[in-house]
Amino acid sequence: MIKDKLVTQQRMRTQAGRADDGLGPNSDIGARLRALYGAVQDEGVPEQLLDLLEKLDSAEQAQKAKTTSRDGE
Repeated sequence: MIKDKLVTQQRMRTQAGRADDGLGPNSDIGARLRALYGAVQDEGVPEQLLDLLEKLDSAEQAQKAKTTSRDGE
């Protein structure tokens, strides 16, 4: 009887703690997602991707320059 009462009190405290974070029953999922997002954010951008982005920027600028020179004719 006392053990059941203690277990119930522990569950109430745990549920109250989860409700405080604003996520309710999904607090474990939210915490894991935040941790995963933080880990991905800390990763560096691969050099190959940076090179591709630079090529894309150059191609876009060349296209804009070409379009601008045609409009001026």
